[in-house]
Amino acid sequence: MKKLISILLTAVLLIAVSVPASAKSSVPVFLTENDNAAVDAAVFEDEAPAANVSELKISVPSAILMEKETGKVIFEKNADDKLEPASVTKVITILLIVEAIESGKITMDDMVTTSAHAASMGGSQIFLEEGEQLSVRDMLKSIIVSSANDCAVAMAEYISGSESVFVAKMNERAKQLGMTNTNFTNCTGLMDDKTHVTTARDIAIMSRELIRHDMIKEFTKIWMDTVRNGAFGLSNTNKLIRFYPGATGLKTGFTSRSMYCLSATAERNGVEYIAVVMHGQTSADRFESAKTLLSYAFANYALISVYPDKALLPVRVELGKVPYVQPVIQGSDKLLTEKDVAPTVTKDVLVVEKVSAPIKAGDKLGSLVVKSGGTILGEYPIVAGDSVGRLNWGDVFTKFLRMLFLGGL
Repeated sequence: MKKLISILLTAVLLIAVSVPASAKSSVPVFLTENDNAAVDAAVFEDEAPAANVSELKISVPSAILMEKETGKVIFEKNADDKLEPASVTKVITILLIVEAIESGKITMDDMVTTSAHAASMGGSQIFLEEGEQLSVRDMLKSIIVSSANDCAVAMAEYISGSESVFVAKMNERAKQLGMTNTNFTNCTGLMDDKTHVTTARDIAIMSRELIRHDMIKEFTKIWMDTVRNGAFGLSNTNKLIRFYPGATGLKTGFTSRSMYCLSATAERNGVEYIAVVMHGQTSADRFESAKTLLSYAFANYALISVYPDKALLPVRVELGKVPYVQPVIQGSDKLLTEKDVAPTVTKDVLVVEKVSAPIKAGDKLGSLVVKSGGTILGEYPIVAGDSVGRLNWGDVFTKFLRMLFLGGL
């Protein structure tokens, strides 16, 4: 039966692929997730972005807008409300899979055998049969593109031995990331569970961590693809990938209780934003809200370098075993600011001329102050890049002899 369904769905996909990409009025009919109801392409048509926060009209009850590099939050609405995230849960599932790949624990070419438990998953799936094998690459692609619950569970079991152990790792990783209002009870978000909760802010945090891994874009930007050597078609549940310029991901979600959720990412001119929306009443609501937030960010903000144009000069170390130490700037080298402020930004470097030994790496030597007019936009410590020990009497005597007999060599 599952193989018959697979054939039928692939046939539908082939029909959808034949529709020209330029036909914006039509949305592919190949649907693999309950949250992937057809959305009028008009939702994605260009419109003038909001000029300020007060003009933003977000219909969903909870949302947040964050910049990737700095983690700065530009907009939030009830961002700490604990809500059920549905399949947006898979952001951290995918993160753990990617980290397992990059650490060498597993490889893309590993073959994963489907358990009875994984094959029993409902909702969005690729209809894995018990005992069926699929590569990690195709499992990951299916989870990201089509939100395949069966593949998510199969990968959880492959990495950790069981879904429950994997879920424990999900919660541990969430704590490490500072997701203070999150508790996961499964790796899919498929099951309605009042204790399986997170927040828009926490979703943005784990989404930001995921998109730090460049390899993920190989899958998150896919609109349509296949697995099983072309025998089974996949269609992205995130309509922004097709219709929103610069969209890079990331994950949709829907259940009857969580309603329509989305973690959307988009990048233009080297700047990437994360818009999380939760519990929208319709699929159009979540896509429209995410598009509104992303467009506002691109229209009104700029990412600038905070580092001074000239390299920092070494600082003299009195009575040091080496005469100089190189100062370094701590913190992010980028700053997010309003576009109209960016041209007025100044950078003041305040560093001591000399310092007495001993000093330790990380000891403060000054600060970098980034300003616009009289407003401080950011202040960054300037610290010693290395430790420098203090000369002892033997060192001083040896140095004196060298100066006396070798001309300071």
